[in-house]
Amino acid sequence: MLQKSRGIIFHTTDYSETSIIAKIYTEDFGLQSFLVNSVRKKNARIRSSIFQPLSLVELVFYHKDRGGLQRISEIRNTIPYREIPFDSIKSSMVLFLNEVLYRSIREESPNQGLFEFLFNSLQLLDVETSSGGNFHLIFLIKLTRYLGFFPHGQYNESSKIFDLKEGSFLSAIPIHPHFLNDAESLEFSTLLATAGNIEGAYNLSHDIKRKLLDKLLEYYRLHIEGFGEIRSHKILEEVWSVSH
Repeated sequence: MLQKSRGIIFHTTDYSETSIIAKIYTEDFGLQSFLVNSVRKKNARIRSSIFQPLSLVELVFYHKDRGGLQRISEIRNTIPYREIPFDSIKSSMVLFLNEVLYRSIREESPNQGLFEFLFNSLQLLDVETSSGGNFHLIFLIKLTRYLGFFPHGQYNESSKIFDLKEGSFLSAIPIHPHFLNDAESLEFSTLLATAGNIEGAYNLSHDIKRKLLDKLLEYYRLHIEGFGEIRSHKILEEVWSVSH
């Protein structure tokens, strides 16, 4: 049966000399795999450029309830990015977020709230004027709400240590090594307080951003089985260091 849905490109794999398999997170059917034939031919009906990481698309496809590979009939960009392809920081950030999302979201059932968060956040990144700012950090924090391990509690005089395993602020250092120290917990708490604004007006030094990003990725590894090591954030850090 033909179905229509908005989607976000997560990943592509070469299937043959001219075809690809695309993983697309759809609004109405969750994460689905699509066989796209002849997309790499010179005069292809569907252009391969549509399948750039985290592109926002609208697609018509033949949906099979039993799963497996779906087949795309039509696909187009809903809102083509204006700045991301030409901004080194934003494009590096998209590659990083794409890797995180691909390792985090595996559900085939639809999640309207999660989809809207991703779709709207990516549009915001494209038009955001400060080349990203703290976007990636706040994005990772807000994403945990949809993944089920949003931090709870708050930093105060009696709770100055954030426990990455428990996802909460504690009064004493835990017996395991997965925690933020007092200074890191304070910065993290301040970032949490600004999480309602994904643009992140709160200023952080490059060194603090790097430390918090490393700790957030550790937080994800502790709470998502098989999350593994994210490699693209090293590229993002290099771009940041050159640009600032």
